[in-house]
Amino acid sequence: MRPFAVPALPTRVVFGSGRLASLRDELRAAGLGSALLLCSASGRELARRLAAELPEATVGVFDQARMHVPRHTVEAAGKTAVSLGAEACVAVGGGSAVGLAKALALEAGLPYVAVPTTYSGSEMTAVWGITEAGEKTTGRSERVRPRAVVYDPDLTMSLPAGVSVTSGVNAIAHAAEALYAPDRSPLTDLMAGDGVRAMAAALPRIMERAGDPGARSSALYGAWLGGTCLGLTTMSLHHKLCHVLGGALDLPHASTHAVLLPHTLAFNLAAAPEARELMAQALGDDDPAACVWRLNRRLGVPASLRELGADRAGLVTVIEQALAVPYANPRPVDRDDLDRVLTAAFAGDAPPRLSRTA
Repeated sequence: MRPFAVPALPTRVVFGSGRLASLRDELRAAGLGSALLLCSASGRELARRLAAELPEATVGVFDQARMHVPRHTVEAAGKTAVSLGAEACVAVGGGSAVGLAKALALEAGLPYVAVPTTYSGSEMTAVWGITEAGEKTTGRSERVRPRAVVYDPDLTMSLPAGVSVTSGVNAIAHAAEALYAPDRSPLTDLMAGDGVRAMAAALPRIMERAGDPGARSSALYGAWLGGTCLGLTTMSLHHKLCHVLGGALDLPHASTHAVLLPHTLAFNLAAAPEARELMAQALGDDDPAACVWRLNRRLGVPASLRELGADRAGLVTVIEQALAVPYANPRPVDRDDLDRVLTAAFAGDAPPRLSRTA
């Protein structure tokens, strides 16, 4: 067996239907003072409900979280936290709320608890990102990990099916890249495989019946595993391109992941036989990239970056930014490679099939 190391995870996780009721206890157990609730417009109702239910533990609601964490949003939230005397935060929602909480933890020293309502999984990572002047800067810092995460599948019941599936495929991307990460371990392999298996099985059920409690619980479980893998390993080409596409072209985060994943899988799994085998086992298909492509079509995921609003000319900027900073990847990447991957994703072409001997 190859050598490996597994970093310790300092975040407490509670999971289960009805666990939102434990938020007060989690804040107290973490030793957190009065908290500012952070959310986007879609999470406003839940955040205001929590503020009303926990008046002794919260100081207000900031409901302007946005995808890709714009610099001006971070500054506005920071001013609100200071004016209300917040000593901590609670992120209520998906990646936008969690990303804003991370930025405040990084820059203002405000610890937080996460209450996810989507399948983003970013709450389980030490990765932060802030967008300014069309460029998204990312980094890693243990300061941005939440003190606790409250996973309550009941909170995902009202998540629209379309948002659910793109968010869920995003979680599959986290697990997939963990399988060929340079710092993967037997633990991340197990979590990634089970996460892909759970999510791929749950998403079609959610499309058929959005309120299926078993499917919602399985999907949130898969999201937790995918997010944990994201937090324990080094991501590669797929995540690099998604970050650049989001920052440069302001594309929707989860949908961009979903559209791009079959193409980056086809490129990387050709050079990562162990990862391909583990993905094949999890999906029950010898060609995981083609399987994810078909899953996307079945789920109604947008087929192309063009459908998401990408400008073909803007892909030149994406390529330049993606090549500017080195990152780990199972095979070398050059300008022509990026052009082929992005062109196929822009046009909505099916990914090239993996040979059985790859």
